[in-house]
Amino acid sequence: MNFFDAQDRARQTSRRLVAAYIVATLAIVLAVTALVGVALFNFSETGYAYATNLGYPKGEFLVQHGPVLIATAIVTTLFILGATLFKTSVLSAGGGRVATQMGGTLVPADVQDPLRRRLRNVVEEMAIASGVPVPEIYVLEEERSINAFAAGYTPSDAAVAVTRGTLELLDRDELQGVIAHEFSHVLNGDMRLNIRLMGVLYGIMVLGLIGRLIVRGGHHTSIVSSRRNRGAPVALVVGLGLVIIGGIGVFFARIIKAGISRQREYLADASAVQFTRQSTGIANALKKIGGYSAGSLIKSADPEEISHMLFGTGARFSGIFATHPPLVQRIQALDPSFKEAEFPRVDPRRRSAASDSDAVHRGLASDVTTALASGGTAVLAESIAETVGHPESEHIVYAQHLRQSVPESLYAAAHSAEFAYLLTIALILHRDGTVVDRQLSLAREQLGAERTRLLRRYYDELSTVSAEYRLPLLAIAFPALKLRPNQHLSYLVSLATRMIEIDGEVDFYEYCFYRILMSNLGQAIDPSGRRTAIRAGKRELRNATIDLLRVLADYGHETQEQSEAAFQSGRATLGKWAQSFEFQSDRSYTVAVLDHSLDVLLGLNNKGKETLLRAISATAAHDATLSVGEAELIRAVCATLNYPLPPILVRRPARWP
Repeated sequence: MNFFDAQDRARQTSRRLVAAYIVATLAIVLAVTALVGVALFNFSETGYAYATNLGYPKGEFLVQHGPVLIATAIVTTLFILGATLFKTSVLSAGGGRVATQMGGTLVPADVQDPLRRRLRNVVEEMAIASGVPVPEIYVLEEERSINAFAAGYTPSDAAVAVTRGTLELLDRDELQGVIAHEFSHVLNGDMRLNIRLMGVLYGIMVLGLIGRLIVRGGHHTSIVSSRRNRGAPVALVVGLGLVIIGGIGVFFARIIKAGISRQREYLADASAVQFTRQSTGIANALKKIGGYSAGSLIKSADPEEISHMLFGTGARFSGIFATHPPLVQRIQALDPSFKEAEFPRVDPRRRSAASDSDAVHRGLASDVTTALASGGTAVLAESIAETVGHPESEHIVYAQHLRQSVPESLYAAAHSAEFAYLLTIALILHRDGTVVDRQLSLAREQLGAERTRLLRRYYDELSTVSAEYRLPLLAIAFPALKLRPNQHLSYLVSLATRMIEIDGEVDFYEYCFYRILMSNLGQAIDPSGRRTAIRAGKRELRNATIDLLRVLADYGHETQEQSEAAFQSGRATLGKWAQSFEFQSDRSYTVAVLDHSLDVLLGLNNKGKETLLRAISATAAHDATLSVGEAELIRAVCATLNYPLPPILVRRPARWP
């Protein structure tokens, strides 16, 4: 299944979840209304009159209590919806909020502890290989079991958390397998689905919680004394009924959760194997869960809420309530020869070695680099659309080497809450140096002389390294940037805008980097918010698609003939409707045209975006080469569309030095 199929599957699951939620809500509303009706009938004067044949007219009960029953139905509906919206709003504040609520401790970027340093290295490598910003990293210090989860609305606000047992009991390969599993949830859209699921289930189950509170508050009420006040027992009866209805709600909520979660866990296991190209890491992690006394149980949070988002079960659910496939079946899908009697005995007193010496590769020589590495052109290895959301082991090998070869001062700056800010600005400074003095003069006015000297130093160091380091450095710096207050990030956006516009024009490199930065920062500042596309019909969407191909064809080629041939290659993938459009060589393809096109194309549906990326791939690959400019522009497009694009790898005969 490719990325777009996985996204479609997640959307279909979301629609089924909404349908199940509506049915469950209607059933609960009817049950609560009926419960109140029964209570009123048995304990109200009208009901008493019916019971003692005092001659109340037919329909008098509904006339007298009908408004109460209608109000009950409305209030119950609003209560369920409100509880769902409240829970979803709390969870959509970002993955870090979810991790903190579960007792997670943030792993600082400059952490010195070897185990936590290894965890950060693995997560950073996975992020670079996936083409997403590095997520926040947390450890559940009070949990000695082996478990992990990823939370967030988008990759830009994601958080990855592991238990202390995961950190201490797994070796690097096993930890890498677990993190790869969690990244597959990030890339396949499972995180957003999990948050919606938690909100929906909370709305369904919350009435049971209210019922228990009512029962506790009314435990002094007696049936004998209530005969003098027939309305008094109504609350107690309603409370008991809500407990029963809440129990039924919990029953169906567990079924909904389990049905959605199980198959996606199989998919995440398979994706982790594809990611790392070895099944032993994740399989051995699962085996250790089976052989460990604490297993994967989570004690610091309510398993009703979180079990579906964990690597392991987190609770003792089984049968139709199990949110994960049986552990043995998961292992056998990865290691068919495994038998249940073969679970290893895990001694918690023996901690995993924290060595990171095997981080690059074990006998796997890398002959890949990125399209940005040489500063020239390189052979395009594969279709861009096929790699979106599906990194492979070569991307990890590349990311491991890249992370370890980043100049130390730049790597340290990317991990500093203060200096990551300056490094980000340095990445935006004009590459050919023609307007750098003016940009630095603006920086001196805004940031002061000392910070400007650091900014200049970072700029000079960036000038000595390949362009392939720029976007990974931004990805690594992202967690440190997010530690700054929102007003600081807003100021960063403003300053970056003034920097790239200081010479009165914006070149494509500046624009592409700026668009990626703004896309990620915007999602981090407002995780649940959605960028608003320009309202456009089919004609406007088609025009924007054609203009984007024209910009890419023009920007990536030196001659008109080459540009026109590239445009025709991309146009051919779009269908008959596109064949009437020409390249228009006399037109000026500016950043303004690109910016408008991307804003319009945000309105494409998932299938349209997939078609667009295939057209972009064909445009860039028509001559079997990919320029630095083309690669940067493609990454900007993918960042805008919120599609995680791994590094565009190309083959080269030379080995890494």
